[in-house]
Amino acid sequence: MNTEADPSRRAAELRALLQRAAHQYYTLDAPELPDAEYDRLFQQLQAIEAAHPELRTPDSPTQRVGGAILDSLASVRHAVPMLSIRTETDTTAAGAEAFDARVRRELKLAPDAPPVVYVAEPKFDGLAMSLRYEDGVLVQAATRGDGETGEDVTHNVRTIGQIPLRLHGAAPPMLEVRGEVYMRRDDFERLNETMRQRMAVGDKAARTFVNPRNTAAGAVRQLDPALAAERPLSFFAYGLGEVTPVQDGGPRLDTHWAVLQALKAWGFPVSALARQARGASELIAYHADIAARRDGLPFDIDGVVYKVDALALQRELGFVTREPRWAVAHKYPAQEQLTTVEAIDVQVGRTGKLTPVAKLAPVFVGGVTVTNATLHNELEARRKDVRVGDTVVVRRAGDVIPEVVSVLTDKRVAGSAEFTMPAQCPVCGSAVVREEGEADHRCTGGLFCPAQRKQALLHFASRRAMDIEGLGDKLVEQLVDGGVVKALPDLYRMGFVSLAALDRMAEKSAQNLLDALQKSKHTTLARFLFALGIRHVGETTAKDLARHFGQLDAIMDASVEQLLQVPDVGPVVAGSIQGFFAEPHNREVVAQLRAVGIDWPEGEPAAAARLPLAGQTFVLTGTLPTLSRDEAKAMLEAAGAKVAGSVSKKTHCVVAGAEAGNKLDKARELGVPVIDEAQLRALVAGEG
Repeated sequence: MNTEADPSRRAAELRALLQRAAHQYYTLDAPELPDAEYDRLFQQLQAIEAAHPELRTPDSPTQRVGGAILDSLASVRHAVPMLSIRTETDTTAAGAEAFDARVRRELKLAPDAPPVVYVAEPKFDGLAMSLRYEDGVLVQAATRGDGETGEDVTHNVRTIGQIPLRLHGAAPPMLEVRGEVYMRRDDFERLNETMRQRMAVGDKAARTFVNPRNTAAGAVRQLDPALAAERPLSFFAYGLGEVTPVQDGGPRLDTHWAVLQALKAWGFPVSALARQARGASELIAYHADIAARRDGLPFDIDGVVYKVDALALQRELGFVTREPRWAVAHKYPAQEQLTTVEAIDVQVGRTGKLTPVAKLAPVFVGGVTVTNATLHNELEARRKDVRVGDTVVVRRAGDVIPEVVSVLTDKRVAGSAEFTMPAQCPVCGSAVVREEGEADHRCTGGLFCPAQRKQALLHFASRRAMDIEGLGDKLVEQLVDGGVVKALPDLYRMGFVSLAALDRMAEKSAQNLLDALQKSKHTTLARFLFALGIRHVGETTAKDLARHFGQLDAIMDASVEQLLQVPDVGPVVAGSIQGFFAEPHNREVVAQLRAVGIDWPEGEPAAAARLPLAGQTFVLTGTLPTLSRDEAKAMLEAAGAKVAGSVSKKTHCVVAGAEAGNKLDKARELGVPVIDEAQLRALVAGEG
């Protein structure tokens, strides 16, 4: 029977699919369906039930929030239900316009009536939480559960530093605070990196995590609070549940905006991105603004939430079945979608690292069409058990490389084989090895491997290395494939005739490249070291080496023990540097590069003790009045400081300019000193 033509059977199928998805998402913390696919099926069921009201059942996902309770955690009955918010999946401005029109219609406002005032906030991708305070002290924390009954997770929530155990100032005797437990992206990446390191040394209990949302949810629902404490969780407050009458002197809570200000006063973190908005036009502007900033946020969101600001108007608007009429979640384009794996190729990087890449049936996700997704390494590919022919969930956020999140194993083709890394390099045929304690396989071909040769040339020519303008991907491919360049020094031996003879290379372009090569010959020791592509030697390490030794020959002849005296150089980096210069062919390349005219100023080793900021870590944020970010970084490094990308307890100082963002908030939260450009110049000059 055609289920599409039989509404009763199709509704039953959709209920089963959605209930299974909700169980995997809320109970098992192992979702199979992307949010966009769940929303699509949910809307299908809503449409069928709207057309055939007799098919609407009490257990339909449209009639409840969804999500069962784990037997291992005590149940908590919510005095005020934690209902979900209606989702607006039209990601254009029309979504905000439609919500505002509905609100005005329900309130019976005339066309010329003043705009409705709203509060707009990010829609956090975490785990909804209710915190109960009695006489200012946290007594209970509960998950949303099915909206009526949640799970008692007080023992784990107490481990979250952002959640106050005692409220600040005057608060109602009994107060329920609603908010979101989540994990920051940087915390998630650090956690997974730790897990990869443990996996590499054979720790069978270690595993990497799929995404920040499910990692946070799993941590909150651990039975052992010590395990929850190991995972760095954060919290944002955004609303209230049950509240006793406000006492004399307490805040007047007659708008949602006032609620947010009260939450901040009581000691809760509230998103700095929340805004009041008047009418549809300001909702549209907010949606666009957060969309532009989305990929740079330190946490995941999948949309924004609009709420009518006045609580009296919220009460007037009321609810419809499972959702408030006075709020809506306005989505962004989905960052996860379903597709199939057509092949698994292995790419070779400039350092010889082999990376398995899933070749996908084209799918539109995160605003672009995706055909490739990284599998990182053999351990990760086998952990996720990705095979050719599999149906997979693919995720892409902003400029992040698309990756396979999970596999729908129930759709797997029979007889598919597990992925294994090849024994020989797919480019040059050299042996492939995996070093002890590492997750990555590498080609042993070195400069012999054409794949590494191309990438080595591109790295050598990059802006922060030798800065050879005009030497891009396509030209490097021609030079290597045509046999014009077989090693780095060959770049400087090219003549005008050989360059001008290349496809699509005009005479002017050839001369411009020769001029850029000539200009690049005069560089710095740090840039030259970085350009060589020594494994584990980034820009900062190259600068530290140049500053410490002063001369290239001293670095080339240094022992591991001598290299370990350089700030932030550990045994792995020291071994990599010493091993690189122990290879005769690498020394020969350096000698030939010097012979073709590459030079740099050399001097005596820097006296670390004389550098005013030696051993200190700085973070830059915002726009400085006269210095660019690179200029400020160079100034700090010249004074001996290390410049980091994020603020932590180990940060000595934050340099903040105009429009400073979350790094400034983090510094204030941790008590890290904050200075401006003038104070920075004074410190560098040794006056602070």
